[in-house]
Amino acid sequence: MEAAVGGWTPFSTQIPADVLDVFKKSFAGFVGVTYSPLAYASQVVAGTNYQFFCNAKGVYPGAANEAAMVTIYKPLQGDPHITSIHKV
Repeated sequence: MEAAVGGWTPFSTQIPADVLDVFKKSFAGFVGVTYSPLAYASQVVAGTNYQFFCNAKGVYPGAANEAAMVTIYKPLQGDPHITSIHKV
């Protein structure tokens, strides 16, 4: 999905494999809650920002599903990292 530099793409439910890889790398070692991406948008900056609309569920018996927005930054070089997680 293409957008002007600095602009966000529209959200899409078709998440490409390379974008899923960014999501998975960012959550490596993350414990307590499982996040499953349902849609994403991206923004080209000095690297790429990604926003993922996710289903969030605690990893304990009886945990409820909740909606969450996860923002991840992928620099031009180096590993992606989570910059924010918000319930929606």
